[in-house]
Amino acid sequence: MTKPPAAAPAGPGDANALWGGRFAAGPAAVMAEINASIGVDQRLYAEDIAGSAAHCKMLVATKILSAADGEAILSGLAQVEREIAAGAMAFDPALEDIHMHVEARLKELIGEPAGRLHTARSRNDQVATDFRLWVRAALDRLDAGLKRFQGALLDQAERHVATILPGFTHLQAAQPVTFGHHLLAYVEMAGRDRGRALDCRRRLNESPLGAAALAGTSFPIDREMTARALNFDRPMGNSLDAVSDRDFALEYLALAAIAAVHLSRLAEELVLWSSAQFRFVHLSDAYTSGSSIMPQKRNPDAAELVRAKTGRIVGALTALLIVLKGLPLAYGKDMQEDKQQTFDAADSIELCLAAMTGMIGDMRIEAAAMRAAAAAGFITATDLADWLVRVKGLPFREAHHVTGRLVKLAEAGGRGLESLTLAEMQAIFPGITEDVFTVLGIENSVLSRVSFGGTAPVRVAEAVAAARARWSSP
Repeated sequence: MTKPPAAAPAGPGDANALWGGRFAAGPAAVMAEINASIGVDQRLYAEDIAGSAAHCKMLVATKILSAADGEAILSGLAQVEREIAAGAMAFDPALEDIHMHVEARLKELIGEPAGRLHTARSRNDQVATDFRLWVRAALDRLDAGLKRFQGALLDQAERHVATILPGFTHLQAAQPVTFGHHLLAYVEMAGRDRGRALDCRRRLNESPLGAAALAGTSFPIDREMTARALNFDRPMGNSLDAVSDRDFALEYLALAAIAAVHLSRLAEELVLWSSAQFRFVHLSDAYTSGSSIMPQKRNPDAAELVRAKTGRIVGALTALLIVLKGLPLAYGKDMQEDKQQTFDAADSIELCLAAMTGMIGDMRIEAAAMRAAAAAGFITATDLADWLVRVKGLPFREAHHVTGRLVKLAEAGGRGLESLTLAEMQAIFPGITEDVFTVLGIENSVLSRVSFGGTAPVRVAEAVAAARARWSSP
């Protein structure tokens, strides 16, 4: 076999063969690509300009900057914000990030005073401030989305306080519950998600601005003033911590991941419930699609995508944890990788919430199918065992054994427990009386669950009203 000729060594005039492709310009092109973050952090422009404006006003108030320079800077910043909002800003990777883009355009607009804006600050405290402001707004959006989700759940729960379906454990029919009661479980989950968002916001709401690169500054700045201007509760107490930690982003991602898992569990139920095997709910055309070859199908695409996007959100949390896990104080360029995951997770959880709220709001409940499923099993067996304990004084383990024998008898005859005759029951346990039939129907079972937090319709109606009152506040 003839060997192919050896490749000629790359000469000094060649496009760098070692790098090749779109990095033909060599190491400089690679460095420019890996170093620039403008493709991601341009989303921080409003926060960056707000932070710069607050910093400028503080510099003027502390006589570090002249009033004339301050006025020019503030006017220029307003113009830059309008241009970016209108899509008129041309983003250049050579300027690396949004901070440099704003400063460069400001200099084009007002000239030399633009350079004085960066007095007594660093990109380190600047980006930490911008990112905190962005995550704070994301937390507010998340809370608002969760509130709307709760509202959709409560509307359906109120309509179905007495609609019976099987309650499941291990995906096996266990005990009858009402559909309203089932939906209220997700209202509670969403409430805890909102609580976590509120807690995170409270801890987040301290200002890094003024920490400078890592050690503070020798200029006589007023960090309390900039904190107030940006609606922070106070300045952060340690300059090293201010620029180097991202626990606020981690906490946001953690609570977003938990909320997404809650949504995913409900999404899984919607996928099951809308199938031909369950037929519990009918999802509208707005959140389903047809099959390319099977005309009878209605695919629950939106619910399935909620399940999938949960993986992205959990992955974002894991990614940022790993970015931060071994970083010595203070700032490292590694931390540039904090925003892409956070932005993506925020987009995903907000979209998932909107989709789930829409699906819950306009789905049609097939009450007859739910009741038929509840009646098909032996899901009043626990009620029978409880009756034997409560009325006949049997130890629960013995009552459990007796009930198991009765279930076996009914199963062998292809009947429900309520279809057994009194004589058949007494043949297994003579102490059973006619009163047993008051607990065997699924309606009777549901009506009996009157403990606080239980599934009795009267309790469900009370719980809906209480939840509306509890979660109606911002």
